[in-house]
Amino acid sequence: MTITYANPMTEYEGKKILVTGGTKGMGEAIVNRFKAAGATVMTTARTLPSGLADADLFVQADLSAKEGVEKVITAVKERFGSIDILVNNIGGNSTPPGGFLAASDEHWMDALNLNLLAAVRLDRGLIPLMLEQGKGIIIHISSIQRVLPLIESTIPYAAAKAALSNYSKSLSKEFSPQGIRVNRVAPGFIQTTAADAMMESIAKVTGSVENALQSVIDALGGIPLGRPGFPEEVGELVAFLASDRAASITGAEYVIDGGTVPTV
Repeated sequence: MTITYANPMTEYEGKKILVTGGTKGMGEAIVNRFKAAGATVMTTARTLPSGLADADLFVQADLSAKEGVEKVITAVKERFGSIDILVNNIGGNSTPPGGFLAASDEHWMDALNLNLLAAVRLDRGLIPLMLEQGKGIIIHISSIQRVLPLIESTIPYAAAKAALSNYSKSLSKEFSPQGIRVNRVAPGFIQTTAADAMMESIAKVTGSVENALQSVIDALGGIPLGRPGFPEEVGELVAFLASDRAASITGAEYVIDGGTVPTV
């Protein structure tokens, strides 16, 4: 049997896509990749970015709160009516340095609400739309920290991402038979604007951005590829997994970390 695929640069024409946290960093790169291939993409963020294009496709919402998730679900139903692809990209870490004892209940709940429950609540609200049409794609952006936590400051974040990966696998087993593919992408150190800002902050101690970058790479145990990843590379991987070219891939996790994780 011969299988033919759409042109990767036009394959998303007519598709309705939601990317959470899509105004900067990896999320912005994912949005841009889908839009470049013809998709209509709705995105979210806590704050309204300046100079925003397609303002009618932006929802200002805090997805760590149930009310914020409900606001996004309502917007998808009102503006789209249906949805083809959902990328749960939102996430982050706010735990202070100091290891396990520095993390309070509030830090733990913040990490779980943002990195796990935001996706759970959004999936629960939008999967019924996918079931109605008999197909859909869900991609969860996890992290290599689910297997490689930085004990100094990311224990709650890493645990929440581990839970996200476990949950995502369960979701794939339940809904793949009904036409909904569910996969995960686990980035390592990606050179986003937020990462650049972190480098500048560390550079005040290390003396240079180059030294700051090396200190982060050393903390990760090294990056065999020799550099951080770029947001656009994550965007390409997500676009592949959401495409018909990956039609047989579900319940999988793809690591994009330059070889950082040292185990099989």
